[in-house]
Amino acid sequence: MKQRALLLTLLSFFSFSLNAQRAVTPPVKNKFLTLTSHSEIKTYIGDLDTRSDLLTTEAIGRSVQGRDLYALKYSRAVFGGDPSQLKVLIFAQQHGNEQSGKEAALLFAEWLLKPENQYLFDRIDLALIPQVNPDGAAVNRRRNANDVDLNRNHLIMTEPETMSLHRFFDRYQFEMTLDVHEYSPYSDAWKKFGYRKSSEVTLGTLTNINISPKIRELGGNGYLPFLLDYTRKQGFSSFEYCPGGPPGEAYLRRSTFDVNDGRQSLGIEHTFSFIQEGMNGLDDSTENLQRRTEGQLAGMQAFLLYAFDHAEEIKTLTGQERARLLEPEKGQMISIQCDHFADGRIFHLPLRSYHTGLDTTVEVKDYRPVVKTLHDVAKPDGYLIPKDCTLLTDWVTRHGFKTEKPTVSLLRSVRQYLVMAIDSMDFEGDIIVNPTVELQEMNQLPGSEKVLIQKMLEEGDYLFLPVSQPKGNLIVLALEPKSELGLVTYPAFAHLLKVGNPFPVLRVER
Repeated sequence: MKQRALLLTLLSFFSFSLNAQRAVTPPVKNKFLTLTSHSEIKTYIGDLDTRSDLLTTEAIGRSVQGRDLYALKYSRAVFGGDPSQLKVLIFAQQHGNEQSGKEAALLFAEWLLKPENQYLFDRIDLALIPQVNPDGAAVNRRRNANDVDLNRNHLIMTEPETMSLHRFFDRYQFEMTLDVHEYSPYSDAWKKFGYRKSSEVTLGTLTNINISPKIRELGGNGYLPFLLDYTRKQGFSSFEYCPGGPPGEAYLRRSTFDVNDGRQSLGIEHTFSFIQEGMNGLDDSTENLQRRTEGQLAGMQAFLLYAFDHAEEIKTLTGQERARLLEPEKGQMISIQCDHFADGRIFHLPLRSYHTGLDTTVEVKDYRPVVKTLHDVAKPDGYLIPKDCTLLTDWVTRHGFKTEKPTVSLLRSVRQYLVMAIDSMDFEGDIIVNPTVELQEMNQLPGSEKVLIQKMLEEGDYLFLPVSQPKGNLIVLALEPKSELGLVTYPAFAHLLKVGNPFPVLRVER
C-alpha cells in the first residue's frame, strides 16, 4: 500500500515537473536575449493546447511566404457559442520590427491558464493572435513580404494577413479588441529638441467621429484611466498615445482617425477598440526586451481585467450601437473629411532629457486632441458598383460585404457624381487628392448617360452594395469620391477620378 502511494506521489511529481517544463515560455527560455521564432511559437502554443481544456488553437490564415497565423481561443465551452459571453480579441505584431507585443502575448497565453486567472472566462471568450506579420518578424522588418505596411492596409485589404484577421473578426464579431504595437521615441528631430518620449506603455483610443460617441467616451473616460492606473501600479510608466511633435516644430494629436489601421477599421463597426503602443528598443530588436515585454504584458492584463469588470456594459453598448448600423436613421450624416483641433488646454507631456537622462514634464501649447468634421454627406441607401470594374468588385469580395441584385426600379433613386476638378489637401502630414464633385440626379444627366445606366441595370451589370450592414459606415467612407479616407486616395484606385468624367460608383437614395 505504501509502495503504491509512493508510486502515485512520484508520478504526480514527474507529471508536475513535466508540465512545469512545458510551461516555460520561449521568451523566458531564451532569457529575452533572442527573439522567439515562428517555429517556437508553433511548438509552444501546441503544447499549451494539449495542457488545457480552456484553450483551442487555430491557424486562421497564412502569410505571403506561407507561415501560419495562429489564434489561441480561450473559452469554457464552444468558443463564441454562448451569446452571454463578451468576445475579446487581442492581436500583436502587425509590424515585424515591433517585437515585444508578440513576446508579451506568449507570456500572456501562459498567464491566462493559471488557476487564479481562469475566473476571467466566466464572462469572457478571448482570442489571442500573437503574430500577424510572421514574415516581417523573421527578418525584423516593419512590412510584410510584399513590402506592404499591414497597419495601413485595412481598408484596401490586399494582403493575406489583413484579410485573415478581418475574416476571423467577422466570424465572431468581437465586441472588444486590442491591437498591440511599439512606438519609437528615437528620432533626430526629438534628439535635436533635447527630449524624447519615455512612456513604456501608451494607449490610443478611438478617434473617428463616425464611431459611436458613447463607445468613444467609455474608451477615453473608462478604460484609458484604468490602464494608466494599473500599469503604473505594476511599476511601468504609461500615458495616452499622442503621436506628433516635437513641440514647437509640429503639433501633437490623439493618433489618426483613418480607418485603414487595426483599431479604427474595427472600431468603425462600433467595436470597443484600442491600440496599445509599448516603447521600442533603440535597435528595434532585443534591446531592453524583457522590460518592454513585461510592460506590454501588464497592458494586456489590464485590458482583460477591465473587460471582465465591465463585460455586461460593453456587450450591451456595442450591441445597441451595432443595431443602428443595420437600420440607419434617415438623414444620418457621415463625416468624410475631418481635422485635428486644439481645445485651449496646455498639455503636460512626460519626456526624458537627453542632457540629464532624467524624466521631466514639458508644456505643449500646440496639442490638438479634438477631431471635428470639415465635410459631411448624407448616408445613402447604398451604392451601385459596375461589375466590369474588377478593382472594385474584388475589393467588395475581399471585405465580404453583403451585396444585392439591383432592379431597374432603383433608377429613379440613382445619383451620380461628376468630377469637376482635382485639387489636393493635407491629411496628417500627407498630401492627398481633394476633388471638387457635383452630385447630379437622373434628370440632370445627359440622355446617353441615363440610357447607359438603365441598360446596365436591366442587364445586371451592377452590384448593389447596401449600407445597412455592420460595415456600412466603412463603405461610405471608402466610396465617396471626396472622402479623405476613401479608396481614391490610394494609387491603385486614383484613376477612378477623371476631371470631366462621371465617378463610376453611383449613390442610391430612395
